[in-house]
Formats: sequence, structure tokens, C-alpha cells
Amino acid sequence: MKKKYILIILIIFGVQCNIHSQEEGKIFTIYLVRHSEKDLSSNNSADPSLTKCGKQRSENLSVFLKDVPLDAIYSTDYNRTKNTALPTATSKDIKVTEYDALELKSFSKLLVDREQNALVIGHSNTTGVLAGLLIGKEIGAFDLNIYNRIYQVVMYNKQGRLHLLNTVSDCID
Repeated sequence: MKKKYILIILIIFGVQCNIHSQEEGKIFTIYLVRHSEKDLSSNNSADPSLTKCGKQRSENLSVFLKDVPLDAIYSTDYNRTKNTALPTATSKDIKVTEYDALELKSFSKLLVDREQNALVIGHSNTTGVLAGLLIGKEIGAFDLNIYNRIYQVVMYNKQGRLHLLNTVSDCID
């Protein structure tokens, strides 16, 4: 009978230790996406809007993230990034917060410290780099013709694990 009580105490203690260890580290996920296709024929070449396909891709991103809990959405201060973020922000009733693409190291630290499920819209020369900073590995820019990547970084105890997802779009401008 004494062994039974000791076993019960150990089980209770073990469960409490397990609960405590889960509280020590929060799991959260950061999705990093390059803006959708930009209109290269635009008169505003420095800050073009999205093409028809770009708008469709942005809507598709919103559908992809429909059941994903998000606490924050970040975008650089460009039409193409803000308009890529807009469908998801609207569907989730989240305000888009701007970040400075020239300050990726400090922004990556902010993302880790805030421990939020977040969507980050960036550029071909920043999205992979930021994903690399979050996981502690060097990842460079990618080709200007690539729009279908979603970097999913799952964070736990300030350590990130990267999953590269690819989307399919059959839109033709």
C-alpha cells in the first residue's frame, strides 16, 4: 500500500513538472512571405501596386492563413507589401504594423521577444534573410521571380525551426 501512495505522489509530481516545463517556453509561429507580384508597367516604378495576379495571390494567402491564429501582421512601407498583407489583416481584424527592412537584426529580436504568432510581409532580398536570423543560420536573398514561398518559423525557447512551404497559383496576367 505504501508503494501505491509513493507512486501516486510521483505521478502527481511528474505531471506538475511537465506542466511547469511547458509554461517555461512559449511556442509561437512566424510566417514570412514576400509581397505578391508587382505591376512593373506602373508609372510609379519606385512603389508599384500589385498586378491582378498579385491581388489574387494575396487573397489566396488570406485563405491559406484562415484557420491560423495570428496576433500581429507586419509589413514594410510599400504599396506592394501593405496590399499583400491587407486581405489577411482585414479577415482577421488586425492592424498592419510597419517595420524597417534595413533593421532586420533588431526586428528579428523584436519578433522573438514578443512571442506572437505573426505574419511578416517583406521582399525577395529580406524575407529569407529574416528567416535565417530567426533560426540562427545564414539564408540569403532569392530570385526576383519567386513569389510562392512561405517561410514558417516555429519558435520555442527562443530557438526557431524553419519549414519552407510553396504555394501554387495558376493566375496569368
